[in-house]
Amino acid sequence: MIPRYSRPEMAAIWAPENRYRIWFEVEALAAEGMAQIGAIPAEAARTIRTKGDAKLAGINAAEIERIDAIERETRHDVIAFLTWLAEGIGPDSRFVHQGMTSSDVLDTCLSVQLTQAADLLLADLDAVLAALKARALEHKYTLTIGRSHGIHAEPTTFGLKLAGHYAEFARNRERLVAARAEVAVAQISGAVGTFAHLDPSVEDYVAEKLGLRAEPVSTQIIPRDRHAAFFCTLGVIASGIERLATEVRHLQRSEVREAEEFFHPGQKGSSAMPHKRNPVLSENLTGLARMVRSAVVPALENVTLWHERDISHSSVERMIGPDATVTLDFALGRLAGMMERLVVYPERMKANLESLGGVVHSGEVLLALTKSGILREDAYRIVQRCAMETWTRLGTVGGRSFRENLLADPAVAERVPAETLDAAMDPALHLRSVDRVFERVFGAA
Repeated sequence: MIPRYSRPEMAAIWAPENRYRIWFEVEALAAEGMAQIGAIPAEAARTIRTKGDAKLAGINAAEIERIDAIERETRHDVIAFLTWLAEGIGPDSRFVHQGMTSSDVLDTCLSVQLTQAADLLLADLDAVLAALKARALEHKYTLTIGRSHGIHAEPTTFGLKLAGHYAEFARNRERLVAARAEVAVAQISGAVGTFAHLDPSVEDYVAEKLGLRAEPVSTQIIPRDRHAAFFCTLGVIASGIERLATEVRHLQRSEVREAEEFFHPGQKGSSAMPHKRNPVLSENLTGLARMVRSAVVPALENVTLWHERDISHSSVERMIGPDATVTLDFALGRLAGMMERLVVYPERMKANLESLGGVVHSGEVLLALTKSGILREDAYRIVQRCAMETWTRLGTVGGRSFRENLLADPAVAERVPAETLDAAMDPALHLRSVDRVFERVFGAA
């Protein structure tokens, strides 16, 4: 985790203090579950809870170093923690971890951490959705040019652009809700998952108390297809971030200048060129999205493990768990802020829309000619001929607008009156279904 791209609440989920508290909670709940069925003395379970809580309440850098020191000797992280915990619990520590294996603690803890992370990410997505909805409604009817292949196509509205991104992030939220449910499972099944030394009721008890479900069948580990689905979802969300960031980067280009990131007072764009106003946030988001997606392939490769378990997945998850969630959390927070303060230039949008002399209305003109009785193939040749004349000569001596070229074409002049052409070239035509699309995306007003 890079501090530059970390926010405290998400980073805290992956801190040793939180991890050890969850480990203890798993152990204490398992002891309580065993006490309920008489597998260990009820008094022992109470002692484990009371003294363990006190031990964990005092966990600090020195205590973490103590655990690390034990691990350097034992070469086993869970044993090191249990040894440290026993120092605080005393004789009843012999009832801790009864019949359990390390993966029961590690995998259930990871499930808790991933659900905690998912809850923060869902709140982040809500902030992004709120920003996109507000700006989409603000620019619902703000005409701009739509582009395909990066080339002017037909008019649209800036609000419709943002509504499309809103709909994507709404789908991503649904995906994350499903992914959270996918990993919200616990396992307390012992070596190779057979419950040989544990009653399944203990697993049910721990899972319920932690807000999880019991893994139906574990193989000493929770199957990693669940985790793969989770990290794939994070990668899809990251791609949505990059798609919106790329749109902003394009719109901020000097040749376009239809929208730009907010430029703070005192902000500097270049050490050499004082005039620069660079899309640094959206460029940063593009890079962060790449890092989140880099977790996807390792997560998929973790699905294939040897027999009932191995630990080839462990080192991967120690890195991608914190890195992917912390990075995505930061990126979503940055995206929400960027969209809230995005500076939009409607007049520049209008100027760009009109910059090609009206050829962007060729589609509606084509329809007008076919309605006048001209065969579609002939109408297409006429419209393309007039449009290309404008495209190649606009701004030169003798260059004419698309409308002028159409009216000068005998095939058009004899069949289509000027007022019909003007109606076909009215940008307002592209607003007539905006309300319906917005209702589909945002619901009835």
